[in-house]
Amino acid sequence: MNAIENKRFIQGIHAELAKGNGKPFVDSLAEDFSWIMKGRTSWSRTYKGKQVVQNELLKPLYAQFEGRYLNTAERFIAEDDFVVVQCNGEVATKLGKRYDNQYCFIYRLAGGKVIELTEYLDTALVDEALEAPARAR
Repeated sequence: MNAIENKRFIQGIHAELAKGNGKPFVDSLAEDFSWIMKGRTSWSRTYKGKQVVQNELLKPLYAQFEGRYLNTAERFIAEDDFVVVQCNGEVATKLGKRYDNQYCFIYRLAGGKVIELTEYLDTALVDEALEAPARAR
């Protein structure tokens, strides 16, 4: 896929995330997908493999949310195999805190699949609103 096709593909995924539907996002991930979460939080590291991402990142993260997580994109920039998305997430946690974070996602695609995601976010908010993944319910 070229940059324009990659951009449309990611725009489609984010259109669903804005409705609270994460299935197209998960379906887009290659089996050897890597998620690089920047910063120095208890969540920050590189998660390698689709199953690892689902079991060690997404499952414990979503277990902390009270309702449906929404992610609304503001801007998409595409070049070659990369699509950069500036977006905002919003959700309440089960502990009654707001986890309304701002993100810059850098997607790398190959063969119609997302093979890597680098995430930049408000790390202070992560520490303030979320429990460490090992303690997540």
